[in-house]
Amino acid sequence: MDGTVQAWVNGWVVSRGAAPPMTEPWGWTIDVGMYGHVTRHVFGATGDDLDETSVRKVAGAVTGHGVWLKAFRDPSVVSGWLDDSWWIDPEPGCLMTVSLAAGGAPAVPEGYRLRRWSRGGVTRLMVAAPDGSLAARGQIVPTGETAVVDQIETAPEHRRKGLGSLVMRTLQSAAVRQGARTGILAGTPAGRGLYEALGWEVVALLTSAKHGPPASART
Repeated sequence: MDGTVQAWVNGWVVSRGAAPPMTEPWGWTIDVGMYGHVTRHVFGATGDDLDETSVRKVAGAVTGHGVWLKAFRDPSVVSGWLDDSWWIDPEPGCLMTVSLAAGGAPAVPEGYRLRRWSRGGVTRLMVAAPDGSLAARGQIVPTGETAVVDQIETAPEHRRKGLGSLVMRTLQSAAVRQGARTGILAGTPAGRGLYEALGWEVVALLTSAKHGPPASART
């Protein structure tokens, strides 16, 4: 299985407080235990190494709603392997990596407040706006040589002020101090531009699919 995917899985379960991943011949099954996100199946191969037979077999065994598939290949390919009981995000996410380095975080903009804390292996960071509302946030999980970045968000009204860069670089520096050397994340299309501007590189595209009612029954 792809080592980057495995490192991402190991960090993601800690970040989200999910059950330890169960190793499968094709990847991992992770119990999350939330409405709308009960379990996720993550395939361990990427790109052309991810085969149709494995995806069809795993998807065909799913009957409950709220089960997710994470497949590191373009949605235009994976969508042809799933029936209409699956909602498929048409926009590809991406698995990304970067060589971590300490320092380089921009200054906190005037009026904003940054707070960082660690608990249970997760380092979290929030940026409060001048009025006290949440402006930006994110978290990172160092797991030895690698660190998984997760849940990076900036409120729409506070974008284009450098807060995304502030969050990312501050978290990366924290991970370096804990011994991590490589950062890993599974990014959304919306976040890809920020990450690439900070030196992150795409190593695989990502298809996200959720099992639910047939498309004809959705509103």
